[in-house]
Amino acid sequence: MRHWKITIPAAIVLSGFLVCGTATYGKPEYTKQEKKACSFCHATASAKDANAKELTDAGQYYKEHHTLDGYKK
Repeated sequence: MRHWKITIPAAIVLSGFLVCGTATYGKPEYTKQEKKACSFCHATASAKDANAKELTDAGQYYKEHHTLDGYKK
């Protein structure tokens, strides 16, 4: 019964990470697929920057269409 002293707090911490974690939708594969830099779709290219979630017009287009085919600046 001693293992419960570790298991219960570990489960609580793990649950907290799962609930509070943020989903990441941009992936490096997208840059290879579209042959564009991260900064083409994102206001800043740094994932550590708080503005990384801000999309450019191209990013909004990609979010809606899942491709840059047909996008015009």
